[in-house]
Amino acid sequence: MLGRSAVVLGGSVAGLCAAGALARHFDEVVVLERDVLPPDAQHRRGVPQSKHPHFMLNSGRRAINELFPGFEDDLIAGGGMLLNPSLDAAYLNEDGWAARKASAMTMIYTSRVLIERVLRDKVRALPNVTIREDVTVQGLDLDQGSVTGVLLQQGSDLQERIAADLVVDALGRGSSVMSWLAEKGWAEPPVKTLDAKVTYISRWYDLPSEEERPESWWWKHIVIMPTLDPSPDKPDEHSYLSNFFPIDGNRAIACMGSWGLDMPRTVEDFTLSAKRLRTPLFAAAMEQSTPTSEVHLTRSTGNVWRRFDKVNGPAGLVFVGDSICAFNPFYAQGMSSASMSAVLLKQSLEKVPTLDRGFAQRFTKDQVALLKVPWTMAMARDQGYECGEGTETVSRWRQRLSTYAGGKAFQLITSAAREDDVIDEHFAKVFNLDESLGDMFRSPRVLYGLARQVVRSRLGRTTIPYGFDPMQDPPADDYTPKAAS
Repeated sequence: MLGRSAVVLGGSVAGLCAAGALARHFDEVVVLERDVLPPDAQHRRGVPQSKHPHFMLNSGRRAINELFPGFEDDLIAGGGMLLNPSLDAAYLNEDGWAARKASAMTMIYTSRVLIERVLRDKVRALPNVTIREDVTVQGLDLDQGSVTGVLLQQGSDLQERIAADLVVDALGRGSSVMSWLAEKGWAEPPVKTLDAKVTYISRWYDLPSEEERPESWWWKHIVIMPTLDPSPDKPDEHSYLSNFFPIDGNRAIACMGSWGLDMPRTVEDFTLSAKRLRTPLFAAAMEQSTPTSEVHLTRSTGNVWRRFDKVNGPAGLVFVGDSICAFNPFYAQGMSSASMSAVLLKQSLEKVPTLDRGFAQRFTKDQVALLKVPWTMAMARDQGYECGEGTETVSRWRQRLSTYAGGKAFQLITSAAREDDVIDEHFAKVFNLDESLGDMFRSPRVLYGLARQVVRSRLGRTTIPYGFDPMQDPPADDYTPKAAS
């Protein structure tokens, strides 16, 4: 063991994963959570984003499974669905519906509340981990440049101190840890920011039973990409990124979001906006399902990276999840980045014989390479919007380049992936944070495949059709090549 006690601030996905990483190396691990945690898969005050869709990327699945063996099986047993998005989703891009075809990418579809419930069950099964609920963390105790404990209060009790050999900040975007350190004279880190003014709205539905669904419902998931049409007369809804997203319990979340636009807040306006999307399928799916919630709206979506690697912080303190790097939630990177950071923490602890004063700083610097991959992907899209604000805004010509990269280039990649297994494999790795965009575009084979796709498209020689009429049902034909007999 590397120490007697470790304390995790926050009991959400990042904090629970951190607890799994610490449990092997400390006699006792204490997770401090402000909320009273529900015993089942239910919403709670501290995770308002649980009311919106959450993608479980492959990298996140592997990371959590490494920390908690059997997690993926338990998630599926609880109602999660392992699907192949390019085969099981109706995908509407700029040109129309895409053709169905199996690909290298798989994904588990489920609700955020089920993910957290399964994780809590896994953490509670660890004999040396305790989750303390309804706790307010009030500060850190420092001695000679090291964090030695956490100050907290529970209910009306007097302030309490818990000794700690290592503290993990997993308090999310609103973490007060930096302000506590600044009050004690520690230098604040430089912060990278980019807020592209993303707002998204969601409403929950019970789906009709399998027997009651229309025959045309081959799909499990509907995705409507925003159009790049610059016409000022187009409806705002044509600029929405929309998902009819399946989750556990034969339910779905209808979600619409945009960059820099006002979004509907009432049920009536939500329904009208769905009818103005580029296809009638989305509104029809809502109409044939049973609503079970009001409209939930989120605007706290800016990208924020607190560069703790640029300053010398106190020993015994590390950061994971949104407390160090928060992403635009549209890109589904948060849970995976947090769990991957927890795996890095586990690996870093396995390499040291003792918990020396430099451990936290070394871990924070090592974490940069991990966070740079999702950060670069988020910037590639969000830097394309004039409404963006923050340190990472770019000139107008670079905005136009980002708009192209986030739109036309993305469309080229996805269409080429349906024709080219090599590009399909690279795209799946990039989407799942297993490879950077830069690494993908440095591959001569990928560049050749993209160029070939452009030529074939212009000559009408692609093998898989695309651009099916969005006003019609998406085609059910499966264009996956049949294995040779």
